[in-house]
Amino acid sequence: MGNYKVVRELDRNKWYKFVLNHPYGNIFQTPEMFDFFESVPNYSPEIVAAADKEDNIKVLVVAVLQKEGKGLKGFLSRRAIIFGGPVIDESDLKIETYLEILLKELDIILKSKSIYIEFRNFNDYSKFKKIFKRCGYKYRSHLNFHIDCIDKVEMLKRISSTKRRQIRNSLKNGAEIVIAKSEDEIFQFYNILKILYKKKVKKPLPSKKYFINFFKNQNLGKYLLIKYKDRIIGGIMCPILNNRVIYEAYVAGEDRKYKKIYPSILATYAAMDYAVKNKIKRFDFMGAGKPDKDYGVREFKSKFGGKLIDFGRFEKINNKFLYFIGKTGLKILKKII
Repeated sequence: MGNYKVVRELDRNKWYKFVLNHPYGNIFQTPEMFDFFESVPNYSPEIVAAADKEDNIKVLVVAVLQKEGKGLKGFLSRRAIIFGGPVIDESDLKIETYLEILLKELDIILKSKSIYIEFRNFNDYSKFKKIFKRCGYKYRSHLNFHIDCIDKVEMLKRISSTKRRQIRNSLKNGAEIVIAKSEDEIFQFYNILKILYKKKVKKPLPSKKYFINFFKNQNLGKYLLIKYKDRIIGGIMCPILNNRVIYEAYVAGEDRKYKKIYPSILATYAAMDYAVKNKIKRFDFMGAGKPDKDYGVREFKSKFGGKLIDFGRFEKINNKFLYFIGKTGLKILKKII
């Protein structure tokens, strides 16, 4: 491989600094998030980097192997997700070579462990599309919203008048935005999420341990909860990367239970408000659906004044037969298991 090498074990300080010092860096590629994924059921992270002969990291990826439980359901849902996309040292003139080396190594590591591999891009990787294509990946459009949180006045102006009024009314009528302080508060939030995902979202929700372990590691981010009459009625789980980005991982609220209180709207605003107060430059919604499909959540998110972007996703299917079976069969299994 000459001047290039693949690295599977990294100095943690060097790893963190690399992620933090590059514009493609995101919280999901940090060593702290690697540890978090390693600590929860049905998640298993893999770290891969491409470096030069002096061990300077050039490209880095944390891939998270996921599945939905055990047995047949777990077997048919095995996938590898790279949240945010690879962290790339774009200043290196040979970066395309480093990226290709990493993608080929990633394929060797993940091929037998996952039915498909997906890069969920938080940044613009369009200049690297040909490298991904050469390594067997297909690009698929996927929308998102980024909200500039540098100036509070301007941020508020961009929010729709209806949403601003709902935020004001929620606070005026007794709702509070609080930072989670106990596991009991996390349990209350989790139960709201559980009902939402079962009745409306109809997608798998991680285990309770996932949410508790995130809470226990304060370096990963914050839970911003909506409290009303000493009860948690909504909230948002926010991973945070330094002073750069705050992300919406999970959000929910008991919107129909209380008059003139809008916990889901207030929870979303809570992340934006926290960003302004803590000098975090951007709020990232982490997805707004495919452009060719109607998506009610996208309409909701659009009212907060963000910039609509399409950084898309790169996907590689490792087993076409199991991919097809998984996509169709899991819908049936969810009803009978």
